[in-house]
Order: sequence, then structure tokens, then C-alpha cells
Amino acid sequence: MKTLLRIALLSVVGFFCFGCASNYYNVPRETFEKKVKILGVAPILVDSESDIMHPEKDALVALIKDQNRRNEKELVARLKETGTFFSVRLLDEDADNLFNSILFRRERRDDAAVVYNKYFYKLPELKELITRNGLDAVMFTVVSGVTREDTVRSINLVSYLKTDYNFLVMTSQIFDKDGNILWEYPNFRKGRPSLPALFDLQYPDFDEARANGTDKVEIKFKTITGVARAFNKTEDSSLVANSKVSSAYISIFDDMISLLKPDSGFTWWNKKEEQKEGPPPVQEMTQPEAPAPETIKPADRKPDITPPEDTKSDIVKPEVIKEETIK
Repeated sequence: MKTLLRIALLSVVGFFCFGCASNYYNVPRETFEKKVKILGVAPILVDSESDIMHPEKDALVALIKDQNRRNEKELVARLKETGTFFSVRLLDEDADNLFNSILFRRERRDDAAVVYNKYFYKLPELKELITRNGLDAVMFTVVSGVTREDTVRSINLVSYLKTDYNFLVMTSQIFDKDGNILWEYPNFRKGRPSLPALFDLQYPDFDEARANGTDKVEIKFKTITGVARAFNKTEDSSLVANSKVSSAYISIFDDMISLLKPDSGFTWWNKKEEQKEGPPPVQEMTQPEAPAPETIKPADRKPDITPPEDTKSDIVKPEVIKEETIK
């Protein structure tokens, strides 16, 4: 009996020691906290050249930019609330000009089953931005489009369609003046990395297929009015007085901030783990001449539908979805 109790006690202690010692930075946590006292937050950017397939792309991009301006102060407030930084400042920069002048290139990535766009910035411009604003590091957050596979169910939860859909996602990185990526989101130091969508732009029209007696399901884009209604569903800010924040943005901010808060584990164990970390990865930013940002193309694939276990379910077959990149 005593042996069982001892094993149980050791298991509990082990859980707290190992489970709470997570370090979500690309450098040892102690190194990050010493290095980054003053964090600059760039205005939330929009990559209009990414895989945003909406037929009214210009109107959608304008809507996203407006929503970014409305909600980015909440991100700054939440970063301050973490207690990780001595000072957090929203940079007084024009988002479009900043992105156009500092972007070196983008890459469409599929890492650990997470599809996202990764961004690389010009080192001279990055250094100048950080030095001019008296910062230790700068945070870039970008809203972009990706096309990735997902499963969407009908309202009755019986029929469902597994195929490629177009999404808006939000990614973020913290850089020092030497171009090192100190932290990133999506975060691959999590046990199960993921990247929830900021907004899903498409849906399968099961009702139309059923109403027309066809077994083919069309994939449709939500209207600009519908997207605006979704983004305008707001909550009261818990940090900024008399401020409303989009529920869609809050959901992503919460996920990001959870990976930036100080560790709640045992200090002595955290320091031991940090000593095992290697030097920060160096990300070269400069090239003789920056190439034009590449267009990200969606995967060329046909949608497929997987029948549910219930053979009596009303399953509809999708039609082949033709996609073309909007330049």
C-alpha cells in the first residue's frame, strides 16, 4: 500500500514538473525575458497577395484592414497584461507601407499537418525599424489566405463534405534586430501544434443540392455582408475601457497570448530545462535584391466525400471544384 502511495505521489510531482515546464520560445525562456524588455507591435498586416480566393477580393481585403485597426489595440493590451515585457508599444506605422517595404518573401508551409504562410523580412529595414523606435524586438502579425483540407457537416450533422476550403488565418512572429525569430505562431513547441482559422470563407451548399434533387454539392463563398456580420459580433474588452472587440479576433488572441505568458512551473526545473536549449536560430534576411513576393497557389485536388458510419444517412456527392489563383 505504501509503495502504491509513493508511486502516486511521484507521478503527481512529475506531472507538475514536466507538464508546467513548457517553453514556447525559440530560445531559452530566461534568455528571451532578459533580451526583450521593450516590445514593439507592428499594426496587424494583410497579405493581399496570399491565397485569398474570394471573388470580391478587394472588398474583402478592405474589410480585413478595417477590422485589424479596430482590434489591434486589444492585442497590445493583452501583451501588456502577460507581465512578460517591461513595455509594449503599438508602432505608429502605416500597415500597407510597412508591409510593402519590409517584406522579403513568403512561404506556403505545411509543417506537422499545419498549413500556413511563413514570412521573412529584410534585415536592414528590420534593424532600422527596431533601432528607430528604441525597441528590443518587434512583433509582426499577418492575416493571410490559405486553402487547406477540412471537413464540414450539414446542419443536421448527417451529411458532410471533406475537401479543400479557403480560409483566413492569422500568424505572428517576434524578431530581434539580428533577424532571429524568437517566438512564432503557429507554435511548433506545443505538444499538438495547430492553427485555428480566423474565418472560413467557404461553405458547402447541402440545402441547394437537396432542394434540386442533385447529388452534387457546390462550394460557395460567403458574401462580404455575411463576413462583415461575423466580424462585427463583438465582446466587451476586459482590458480596454469602453471598447468592443471582435469575437473572431479574441479567439485567436487568446490562443497566441497563452503561448507568451510567464511559465507557472517550478523555477528551478525551468532553469534546468532552459540550460539544455541551444543558441537561437539565425534567420538570414538580407539578399542582394529581394524578389517579388511569390503567389501562393492552392493545392490542385478534387474534393472527396467520406460516407458516415450510418448507411441510412443522406450523403451527397461533391462536384469537382475548380480553383484559380487570383493575381
